[in-house]
Amino acid sequence: MLDETPELDNPDYMLLRLGRRLRKRVGQLDEWWLYYRGRPPLPQLPKNAEAAFIDFQRKARTNFCGLIAGASVHRLLALGVTGPDGEPDDRASRWWQANRLDSRQKLVWRCSMAQSVGYMLVGPHPTRTEDNRRPSPLITPEHPSECVVEYDPETGEPLVGLKAYHNDIDGYAYARVLYDDRSFPYRSTERCSGRRLPWGPDSWVYVGDSDEGEPHDLGRMPLVEFARMPDLGEDPEPEFACVLDTQDRVNMGVLNRMAASRYSGFRQKWVRGHKFARRKDPDTGLTVVEQPFTPGPNTVWVSEGENAQFGQLDATDLTGFLKEHESDVRDMLILSQTPAYYYASDLINISADTVSALDIMHVAKVREHIAAFGEGLEEVMSLAAAQAGVSEDYTEATVRWANPQYLSPAVQADAATKLSSIGYPLDVIAEDLGETPQRVRRIAGGAAAQKLLAASLLPANPAPTAGNLPDDEGAGTGG
Repeated sequence: MLDETPELDNPDYMLLRLGRRLRKRVGQLDEWWLYYRGRPPLPQLPKNAEAAFIDFQRKARTNFCGLIAGASVHRLLALGVTGPDGEPDDRASRWWQANRLDSRQKLVWRCSMAQSVGYMLVGPHPTRTEDNRRPSPLITPEHPSECVVEYDPETGEPLVGLKAYHNDIDGYAYARVLYDDRSFPYRSTERCSGRRLPWGPDSWVYVGDSDEGEPHDLGRMPLVEFARMPDLGEDPEPEFACVLDTQDRVNMGVLNRMAASRYSGFRQKWVRGHKFARRKDPDTGLTVVEQPFTPGPNTVWVSEGENAQFGQLDATDLTGFLKEHESDVRDMLILSQTPAYYYASDLINISADTVSALDIMHVAKVREHIAAFGEGLEEVMSLAAAQAGVSEDYTEATVRWANPQYLSPAVQADAATKLSSIGYPLDVIAEDLGETPQRVRRIAGGAAAQKLLAASLLPANPAPTAGNLPDDEGAGTGG
């Protein structure tokens, strides 16, 4: 049985504490994920609704939460890491490319936007090595259902991390409690389900070779958390947390519109003065009214009643439903600071200036994400350097991001020309245009080579003669 003594230095206690935190938030993560994937709870109908409405409930869901989260992910792209002097760092670039962070970073950003938090884990690569024979850094994106971090309540710095996962091959769960100088591996005592890991003191057994754990020399806890813009003292929430009720309202409005449209597609008929035949149902014993009037294009309805009358009700006007839907969607986009052109509606042939104006709040929000996630990437690269045996501190480095504001090529070219005319260096202009650190170096090097070649092709200055000497030299000769 594991030791549950409540001490931070007790890995058994931290395994159970952090594991139970994982289990507690799984339900909330699942709910957010369903909203992100466009499968929120079905909109509810009155209790006496017919079974046909169940199909309507499934079709009434419209996924705007995924659009809101995706709109931010699309504009989050880290281009690479430079040194403290702003110059491209070859080692950081090599680690970046070897771990495919150009694409894998999007997995973390999407988790953060859709489920409030994402993670990156740094460790030794199983096959690649550095020039000094140390294992190369392995950087992996991690899901919030498998990772959690405990922070120091005084400093806010990460103290202990947990990575727990289910192995589908052997059926066991595995966990590792992470400290800044060592880690402690565990395995579940029995096979379990991958969706719900056990977190009792008898559910896990320590599988390390030493009771002191497995040491590492990274100097810090190797699990880095990327929280989506948490408020001070509050847990982070997904990008669409502020519009969950509005999303439910949109789905309910769509359901009501579908029901009205379905039953007003064929105008409802009425009959007055006709005597209907009745019969007794042999199975239920209930009296059932026979319905002789069946709608059809070649059907004539006839009644023997003396005062029989036929008629139909007016069709339902759906204009109110459509206006309500547009209003709810507009509220969602405004509250989540998502540009209105994502829901085109009546925006037709809008100009570039209008797009820029609609982008203001959204770009400001994305820049907040960039500021927070950039700090996490600096921490990741510092861990990578420690794993590779490099002494450089990448917390002083700079993460270069693509400009989150969309600008047309003509606008970008005009801005670059004006910056060049007032003396901006070419490499700085290339950075502003969103080029990667490697491409900035290539552009600057290519421009310098072209200038050198152009200078070498200029005609040489002619040798001085008596006719082209300066005035002071000519005057001296004449004297």
